[in-house]
Amino acid sequence: MNEEDKIIDELIPKVLIDYRNLQVLQHLKKANVDYGKSIMLNTKIPLEEVLNILDYLEKLGLIERVHGASLKNTEAKFKLSNEVHKHHTYYTLTRLGDHLLRKLEDNLIEAYVNMVRNDSFALQILGLAEKLNADHAETYAKLTKKTIEEVNNKIEELMRMGLMEENKAKIIKFRERKSKPKKETRTHHKYYGLSRLGELVVRELKKRKIIIV
Repeated sequence: MNEEDKIIDELIPKVLIDYRNLQVLQHLKKANVDYGKSIMLNTKIPLEEVLNILDYLEKLGLIERVHGASLKNTEAKFKLSNEVHKHHTYYTLTRLGDHLLRKLEDNLIEAYVNMVRNDSFALQILGLAEKLNADHAETYAKLTKKTIEEVNNKIEELMRMGLMEENKAKIIKFRERKSKPKKETRTHHKYYGLSRLGELVVRELKKRKIIIV
């Protein structure tokens, strides 16, 4: 393993700790060069958060500012036509950022497995999320014997990583929830389950017997 590969391996968890970091990097790969407002419109991430992410990724050395008073319109593929002559701070991937993305294209699930394999609490929550399909924090707390606060913090962490998501339906259909107590059939809670990415990661964790069924 060369020095750059070692650096990339160290940076991957710092990127995947928040899935939006990956979204911004992937967008810049497609756009070649882009600026905050355009990234916001294409990723649906609020502008203030986009700017924070750009600052974070720049500090990691994965993106860099494109200097020059203005850019040729052809260089910024997603530039809004009515903003062609406006001056923005543009960003593009660095060589390191491009290499990191290429590595994740082939090893994304592996990278997530490595991030959670030694976190027993995360493994508990992910395993339960697969069994329950969708449930609220109180159920996870009862089954893990943890406090609501501990469970909420861990679920938020896993949601930031892109492994879990909130089920937006106000009332979960009975067949979609495997542990629902009868009295709670129509109670309104926030329900949390695995994202599609989370399902793939849990499948790999089970395959490797890191999560035991």
